Amino acid sequence: MTEKDFILKKTNLSSLNKGSFTWKSPSNIALVKYWGKSEPQIPKNASISFTLNNCHTTTSLEFSKKEKPNKDYSIQVIFEGEIKDNFKPKIKKFFKRIEKYIPFITEYDFVIKTKNSFPHSSGIASSASGMSALALCLISIEKELNPEITQEYLLKKASFLARLGSGSAARSIEGEIVVWGEHKNINNSSDLYGIKFPKKIHKNFNNYQDTILLVDKGEKQVSSTIGHNLMNNHPFAQQRFDQANDNISKLKEILQIGDLKAFVNLIESEALTLHAMMMTSNPYFVLMKPNTLKIIEKIWEYRKNTKSNICFTLDAGANVHVLFPEKEKEKVNLFILNELIQYCQNNHYICDTVGAGASQK
Repeated sequence: MTEKDFILKKTNLSSLNKGSFTWKSPSNIALVKYWGKSEPQIPKNASISFTLNNCHTTTSLEFSKKEKPNKDYSIQVIFEGEIKDNFKPKIKKFFKRIEKYIPFITEYDFVIKTKNSFPHSSGIASSASGMSALALCLISIEKELNPEITQEYLLKKASFLARLGSGSAARSIEGEIVVWGEHKNINNSSDLYGIKFPKKIHKNFNNYQDTILLVDKGEKQVSSTIGHNLMNNHPFAQQRFDQANDNISKLKEILQIGDLKAFVNLIESEALTLHAMMMTSNPYFVLMKPNTLKIIEKIWEYRKNTKSNICFTLDAGANVHVLFPEKEKEKVNLFILNELIQYCQNNHYICDTVGAGASQK
């Protein structure tokens, strides 16, 4: 599908004066990372992610027809029970990007009520779950105005719109494994939206576990937007894009044959490469904390001593995602409790697993 396929045809707005929709949309954790993009939110390399289950955003979108039509965006944002005017600029920027595709957004007053099941802006991709939930609510209005659109189209357009709010949000619509970015070895992959991994996944990856260790629950030191822009003049950018696309091809095979040792090696390499790119940009950033490194060293030590298939990955922050097969859940959970949570802020962590994607409430 092309960009033109997502432009909304004329609809009868008089048929819908007010209403509300609610969606719960998950976060996701990239296995092969994307770092670097061009406008409008086009990734420099393909990425692939696990969709999470317990880390999610629930968003209700209330809408009513404007009394006096105008071209301004009428938005009120309530985050976890509090009015958040500082969220408006990002959402208005999002609305400006998507107006071409759903022009009815200028016709309504919107109240966005949203909440997370995890700390906001702490490196657990709250923008991914938040923007995807909002996109799904908006697409639900389109579906109401045009009941003929299919569920397949609805999900693709939701991913397409979500991407324009936050790139990684393109991967939060569906599950369990999602590819975003055009890749020669992934059929039907696209820079415009995410797709479900198109091959049968080996049973070793069923119900894969992700325990998120909250090393630092505060605001990130650098926004993802700034971080991505630093790739524009990065001396190692092209090598990184090539590496990521090669790793997509490798991971495609790993997921099908169930090679857990190869999975561990590739996933940890990807995590450290992401942070290496930030440490070698100009300006440069070190987003890992001392406790991040202590956790990594403990994981390496445990894996060496037990032959476990535990591994870690990182987003653009200090928190650690501990990944492991479901069959190791009991032993690894004990290890986390005994050895790792001491390095978390206030001993806080989240037990998660691979999930099926967003759901309407």
